[in-house]
Order: sequence, then C-alpha cells, then structure tokens
Amino acid sequence: MVEPNEGHVRRLTEAYVREFQSSAISHARSLEVLVDGISHGARTYAPFPLRIVQAQGAWITDTAGHRLLDYWQGHYANILGHNPPEVTSFLIESLQHASGLQTGLPEEQEIEYCELLAKATGSERVRLTTSGTLATMYALMIARAHTGRKVVVKVGGGWHGANPLALKGVAHNESGYDSVDSAGVSPTADDEIIITCFNDVEALERVFASQGDRIAAFIFEPCPSVAGFIPASRAYMETARRLTYHYGASLILDEVITGFRYCASGVQRLYGIQADISTYGKIIGGGMPIAAVTGRDDLLSLTSEHAHPRVWFNGGTYSAHPLSLTGGLSMLRHLVSNEQTVYEVLARRGRALRQGIERVMAERGILARCTADGNEIVQGGSLSSVYFPKQADLQPQGPDDLNDPRLCDVQMRETVLKLGLLLHGVNVVHGLGALSMAHGDREIAATCEAFDRLAEEIQDSR
Repeated sequence: MVEPNEGHVRRLTEAYVREFQSSAISHARSLEVLVDGISHGARTYAPFPLRIVQAQGAWITDTAGHRLLDYWQGHYANILGHNPPEVTSFLIESLQHASGLQTGLPEEQEIEYCELLAKATGSERVRLTTSGTLATMYALMIARAHTGRKVVVKVGGGWHGANPLALKGVAHNESGYDSVDSAGVSPTADDEIIITCFNDVEALERVFASQGDRIAAFIFEPCPSVAGFIPASRAYMETARRLTYHYGASLILDEVITGFRYCASGVQRLYGIQADISTYGKIIGGGMPIAAVTGRDDLLSLTSEHAHPRVWFNGGTYSAHPLSLTGGLSMLRHLVSNEQTVYEVLARRGRALRQGIERVMAERGILARCTADGNEIVQGGSLSSVYFPKQADLQPQGPDDLNDPRLCDVQMRETVLKLGLLLHGVNVVHGLGALSMAHGDREIAATCEAFDRLAEEIQDSR
C-alpha cells in the first residue's frame, strides 16, 4: 500500500495552519481560559481545531468563511443533519408560546416523551438524565445494587463516557486495552473492571467461567464507535444474553450512539435481544441535551425514593429540560413515523459513499477499506470509518484490529485523512463519521472527489 511519509504529514500540517489562520487565532485565545482550549476531548486535534460560526444540513462554516461538509454531525447525534426544520420549528414554537427555558417542574410532554421512548424500545421503565456518561454511570450503579456485586465487564476500547465505573481499557497501548485510563478513580478500579475482546465469544465465556459470581454487569456498545461501528455478531450478542442470565448479571447495552441510528429503536431490536438495562442519548434529543436509562421495572424501580436500598438517581438541574423534551419528542415522532423511508435512504447512501471511497482510493493505488458494511443482522448503515490495513486480507472484528499500528496505518486515518480532507472541504472524525439525511448525492460525490484529490497528493508525495 502507499503510505504517507513524514514530509507529507509536515506539509499537510503547514498547509492547514496557513488555510485556517482564523481558527488558529481563536484557539490561541481559548488556551488562555479553557484547559486545552476546548470543552470535550473529541473536539480537538493537532495543531488546532476548527472554530465554526454556522451549521445547516450537511454543512458547517468556520470563522474564516470556509464551508465544509461535516461528518461529525454533533457527535453523531444529528441524523437529519444540522438544525433540521423537523425539530427547530417546534423549538421556536416552545420558546415563543410554551414553557421554553427551564422551569424545574414536571411537564406533560415528559410523560408523552417517555411513553414513546418506552414503546419504541420495548422498555418497561424510563429515567431521564442529561448525558450518555451519566446514563451509563446510573445503569452500572443500578446493576451493582441489584446484584450486590461490584465487578463490571466491558470490551477493550469501549467508551461509556467519563464514567468512573468503566474508565479502564479505553485507550490502546502497546499491550492492548488493559490500563485504568484516569487518575482520581477508585483504587479498586483495576480489579473491579474486567476487559474482554469484542466479538470474541470464547474470551467472553472464559471471563464468566472464572469470574461469574463476582460480575454485576456486562456493558458494551452493539456497534462500538472505536471499532468503526463494526456490529456485534449474532453469536456474540446471544452469548452475552445467555451468560448474563445464567450468572445472574445484568446485560447493559450502551445504545447512546446506536439507538435510533439503524431503526426507530435500539439496534438490539434487530437481534431479537432485550437488554436488562439500556442507555440512550444523542439522536433521542434531536440535537438537544437528553439521555435515558431504560429497562426492566424491577431494576429501574431501585431508583425510586421508596426503594430500600435506593440508587440515588437525580438527573440534574437540567434533566427533562422543556426544550430537550420538545426537540427529542419531535425527533422521535419523525423517526417512528418515517422509519422505513429514513433508514432505507441512509443505508443506500451509506453504501454508495463507502463504495465510492474505496473505489477512488484503489484507483490511486491506496489500499483503503470502509467499516460498517454490516452483517446478517445489521445491514450496513450511516456510520462508518475508513481504515488502511497493512494486509489486504485483514477482516477486522473489533477495536483491537483497527487500532493496532501493526495491522493498520493509524496515522493515515487519524492525521492524514483529518487534515488532508479539511483542506479539501470535508470534516471527518476517526476516518469518516456519520451520514445524515441531509447528505444527498451531491454531498456524497463531493466527498468522494475530496478523497480522490487527497489520494493523488499522497501518491505524488512518494
């Protein structure tokens, strides 16, 4: 395969600095007051991140007026694109004629929202909060309280927010995914968080066979973001359900990203699996901050003020914020009512985008593959990552394969694609990101053209 040399990476960086000087100035200013100049680690990269002033549909505009195609789409939340009228019209109406900003009081639409979410996901109970991080934290607290156990099993590379009960095995190092990732967590975290390998049925069986009576919960994303959204195999999902049931542990599916992304429900519906507890976020807010913990009545009831012992689940001051409920309700209604159209269109466009990228890269002599073609359960979709295998026959099954520099060119994905595509008017994250309903044929063609131009530059740099 054609690999970029250090000289090309340096030239890309220099060109980026020249082209986006306005963002460089903003970043220097932000460093004076914000730690690292940002409020979320996923929003920064070397040498500095873009600062934007406007977003609409598939496009964003930075402080210098550059108009770029965006595949980050609000941390993958904006399935209809930035600021879709299907949501914003209801937000405007709420601000002008309803409760609008925070009241701190229960609202009628809170009931309607939770009824719709519960029905769509097959859940008996719902509790709302403000972020996916809090949702997964509360889910694990419930599981630990229910079982009287402390050990959490998760997959290597799995990200469940900055949740102190799952902050191990997030970052890849020379020995894989085996380290506690944050200072300040409990000194028992290393013993109480066990890492297993995604899509490895035998590894999961070994963990439960040796530690089953200590395990409170197994938590994982059905299509892990760090694995380029490669879906769980049917065997892996069914094994997870069988083992957690057999050993009396809770199965927690983190659907913060996958919820309502592949169908108007959690992706678990496609597998015919019902988790004990599920977490949702991103899409279910319609671009507004909201997250949910859903699941069995006997588990969620542990958060009741009448429960003894009680899991103290207070969603926060802005939990069930009126505008979040308005945005979320309008989004859920739209997706449920238009399920067949939305997801068929996204799958078709996602397939066209992946095929187009692989084709133009191959024509330039670059071995590139796109994840998320799916399996017999999840038939591809709108989330994907471009990766650069060092051997053509690599069939990645999870994070271990995609993030091991011995198997894939990680620098090409994380640095060259990021900066190179920005210079050609496309914003990607971890190789690509999220397609939205606002990404039509024109946007897909423009994206493939940007990949082609970058591939030509990489080819010429050799």
